[in-house]
Amino acid sequence: MRKSVLVVVSIVLLACQKQSSSNLKELYSLPKKLKEVSGISYFPETNILYTLEDSGNKNAIYAIDSKGKLAKTITVSNATNVDWEDITKDKSGNIYIGDFGNNDNERRDLCIYKVAKNQLSNDLAQAEYKISFSYPEQKEFPPKKKEMFFDVESFFEHSGYFYLFTKNRSKGFDGTAFIYKIKNAKGPQKAVKIGEFKTCNNYNHCVLTSATISPDGKKVALLSHDKVLIFKDFKGDLFHKGTQTQIELNHFSQKEAIVFKDNNTLLIADEKADKIGGNVYEFKLK
Repeated sequence: MRKSVLVVVSIVLLACQKQSSSNLKELYSLPKKLKEVSGISYFPETNILYTLEDSGNKNAIYAIDSKGKLAKTITVSNATNVDWEDITKDKSGNIYIGDFGNNDNERRDLCIYKVAKNQLSNDLAQAEYKISFSYPEQKEFPPKKKEMFFDVESFFEHSGYFYLFTKNRSKGFDGTAFIYKIKNAKGPQKAVKIGEFKTCNNYNHCVLTSATISPDGKKVALLSHDKVLIFKDFKGDLFHKGTQTQIELNHFSQKEAIVFKDNNTLLIADEKADKIGGNVYEFKLK
């Protein structure tokens, strides 16, 4: 790592603040058929969550009502669930599916599907378009074990772009995460690396599993199994250059999904494993 990068990382770490909170409120259990929820998107006008499951599951989006009941299953007929890892929406209510899970860092078919808002009322929907992309920094498939930086489980759409936050699977995990930017437009694209930052050096506690941006665009929240990382006071889309606050949830589970309910409230979902989890939670920021 170059000296200049070390300086930037040091500044970010110095700016990091820590909070501890037990203000995690369980709202409801997820439908039993949804065992591997990997992302959530929220529609305030209907109080509906849209979710999906990751690799090995159906190419479907699921609508969940405010009581945790499965309101609708929407099969996306022209999309394949290789490894769907997150879901987001734009200001118009169009949904985007992130098919970019890449555990072994060897995929060459990474993509994002757009499902138009008017398709969400159908049982059988079609993706309006597909965005295929690659990371210019990745030269080997897979790369060396100490350079496995190209898995992603976290993204959101903002102002016509997607922002992806990598899940570091490198040997000797040190918390490094990259931020990539992709234009929301049909066709193949090269992801642009706009920055990097560090969480901590404990994989189980600090690896990133989902991301969201507040409706007013002033806060970014990143999820791990027992923490939320908040970026704010940033300029433009240099999220990692703002203040960084780490919030301890005091609750460890396989948390895979996060979304802002409003500018100061988060919704979080976890998978059920060893009789723990399988719920949707609410968390209010201070």
